Amino acid sequence: MSEIVLHHYEMSPFGTVIRLALGLKGLQWKSVEAPVISPKPDLSALTGGYERIPVLQMGADIYCDTDCITEALEERYPQPSLYPDPLGPAGKMIALWSGGAWFMPTVGASIGVNPDALPEEFWEDRGKRFGMRRETFLPAVPHLKSQFAGGARVVMSALDDGRAFIAGDHAGHADFALYMNIRFVALAGMTPADFSPQLAAWYERVEAIGYGDFEDWTGEQAIEHAQQSEPVGGCAVESGEDFSAGQRVSVTTDSPDPATIEGKLVGLSDRRISLSRSDERAGEVHVHFPRLGQIMTSVD
Repeated sequence: MSEIVLHHYEMSPFGTVIRLALGLKGLQWKSVEAPVISPKPDLSALTGGYERIPVLQMGADIYCDTDCITEALEERYPQPSLYPDPLGPAGKMIALWSGGAWFMPTVGASIGVNPDALPEEFWEDRGKRFGMRRETFLPAVPHLKSQFAGGARVVMSALDDGRAFIAGDHAGHADFALYMNIRFVALAGMTPADFSPQLAAWYERVEAIGYGDFEDWTGEQAIEHAQQSEPVGGCAVESGEDFSAGQRVSVTTDSPDPATIEGKLVGLSDRRISLSRSDERAGEVHVHFPRLGQIMTSVD
């Protein structure tokens, strides 16, 4: 039986989204605490070099990026849905805004509370992988704090009518992605109650969903599980995509991150890229990425 394994760390905002998604769906899962700073050799054995957090593993299928992970969870465990009515799939657009345009202002607001607390190794790692360099980032903190506050006002206005969650009566991906930003700043000392009673009450409702039933695993246990499993995820390579099944390709994230993952193309659609690769520790795995935000090129 394929176990659900989440590679994450406690402070990771996007890791929070997936922990809440697992809690909402009532799933049992294994928790692997990944390093905050690269290198992450156990994770790379599974992904081929992708080291962003979170990564979700189901047996020998490895899902990279929150967008890909939420889609995989929704496919395999559709109820309760991460996209409840009346918003439905439109909730993903809110999640993408929170994890995109509103995320770096959140980072700035959080770091701005105590910028001297971060070690030089953090700045070196985030500079290489995300373009966050101390000499340019810290002067921008006042602006980023104002942008975070503006985003928080947008969230508060959506809750002013007394709704329990963003979509209405039921929580979903949109709530979790908004919550992750508020939580990240709250961990630095700014509480939801500093904004509004409605926001604080919503925050408590989301927090009460919890993370479900999980057990701690080591990275080595996760690798052994992959090695003992067969990959089952993947899809047909759709026509009109200018690529063919079995073609060797590379995938890189559309960002400063230098990680490049190579493998045999086993699935391609307008939503997902799936590569087959072999690792001496993990065996054959299928590594999955969202189509949005990735650059795929032929290596033949």
